[in-house]
Amino acid sequence: MNPIREELSEQYPDLLVMEPDYLDAAILGVVTRIGLEAVCYSTDKVIRLLMEHDGMTEEDAIEYMEFNMKGAWMGEQTPVFLE
Repeated sequence: MNPIREELSEQYPDLLVMEPDYLDAAILGVVTRIGLEAVCYSTDKVIRLLMEHDGMTEEDAIEYMEFNMKGAWMGEQTPVFLE
């Protein structure tokens, strides 16, 4: 298990971490508000990782992220993205 993924699962067992695990490199930390917590990802890093690992163009990576990641609702712990 990736060290950051392992650390998050120990400290915040209910948080959702995105797959595939190479996206762990884009994790900035955990954000909280009124008792709710979510993993925060760097938008720019996610786009770069999609391009590097999946061979997407920048345009395709942005579109994929907007629809499949930012547009996904997985409950109160849905990951968030920092611009």
